[in-house]
Amino acid sequence: MKLTGPFQQIVTLNHLPLKGKLNDESLEIITNGGIISDNGKIVETGDYQLLKQKFPNSEIDFIENEQVVIPALVDAHTHICFGGNRANDFAMRNAGKTYLEIAESGGGIWSSVKHTREASEDELVNGILERVGFLLRQGITTIEIKSGYGLNADEELKMLRAIRKAQEKTKATLVPTCLAAHLKPKDFDGSSEDYLNYIIDEILPKVKEENLATRVDIFIEKSAFQPEESKIFLEKAKQLGFQITVHADQFTPGSSRIAVEVGAKSADHLEATIDQDIELLANSNTVAIALPGASLGLGEPFSPARKILDKGGIMAIATDWNPGSAPMGNLITQASVLATYQKLTTAEVLAAITFRAAFALDLQDRGIIAEGKKADFITYETNNFQNILYHQGSLKPKSIYINGEKI
Repeated sequence: MKLTGPFQQIVTLNHLPLKGKLNDESLEIITNGGIISDNGKIVETGDYQLLKQKFPNSEIDFIENEQVVIPALVDAHTHICFGGNRANDFAMRNAGKTYLEIAESGGGIWSSVKHTREASEDELVNGILERVGFLLRQGITTIEIKSGYGLNADEELKMLRAIRKAQEKTKATLVPTCLAAHLKPKDFDGSSEDYLNYIIDEILPKVKEENLATRVDIFIEKSAFQPEESKIFLEKAKQLGFQITVHADQFTPGSSRIAVEVGAKSADHLEATIDQDIELLANSNTVAIALPGASLGLGEPFSPARKILDKGGIMAIATDWNPGSAPMGNLITQASVLATYQKLTTAEVLAAITFRAAFALDLQDRGIIAEGKKADFITYETNNFQNILYHQGSLKPKSIYINGEKI
């Protein structure tokens, strides 16, 4: 049994709804608070002195100076398993080159595919761990990681095995997702429909057999896979027992409704989502995940987060950290920028990068500081939790706790 505190403020994010808009007045804030944890779980939160009296034999993890504590962060959409570098893509894009021109000159997703195929499994593991370390230092302790730069059975399995190996070497929770349906590879002899069937027949059974992932993703877009063939693919993946998530509405509308129709855990991107599809999302339990890093990297509009929340949807925010369109990987900075442009409250942003993001990964045991939840939380050396977003990512966590232990 351990008592961690005293904290100037504990922002618990407890008692908040999963869906819809939030005002800051609804935040539960415990002043002069403490957290009792045991066996990786939170036992109780409350006034520090009262907890000290109630649990007199607890180990004391004394917090010096003024600090606030919030639940550890969740990044529900990343592509941090990759080889190579696409800095030249960014430079060309800013110089006015189109996506097609960049791809024709050897850039784009296919560039990452070639570099990832050339990388050994150990090289991929080392790259993942380096990026996980960067995210951990931001207070992100749960990280979704996609495959999708292999695009054949051997290479997709190599990526997913690398993610599993990385999990063995970090205290963070890594959530693997099979994104073999990122785009049809140039070296595949057949139609996009043929390639999707190849994934169903040749890749996903092996993923399942080796227990490498329980989630499947697809990029639905004019340059990737079309809505109807994608819907058939997703329904087949569900029949195989996989949870579903979708890259939806990034450049053109129409695919977020596919995500809702197949019961996807999340629809991610949504920069091009139209009002009628916002209604569909809001009336479902599919989480809308905004990826402001991609908007910043590509110069595209932001996801309509304000509209989605106002309609009653579940809104999360993730980094989309990838080597091409979203190379930043800084969740708080991206969330703060999105909040500025979409007029999101502090409560809405904090919910979007904690328990609402965790729900998108089917992890309801975290993202809230409350009895029975996983004891993952982060502290900041400040006397006001509002400073976390106010400083737009420059205020870094003082301490990071996983399962109640400072890492």
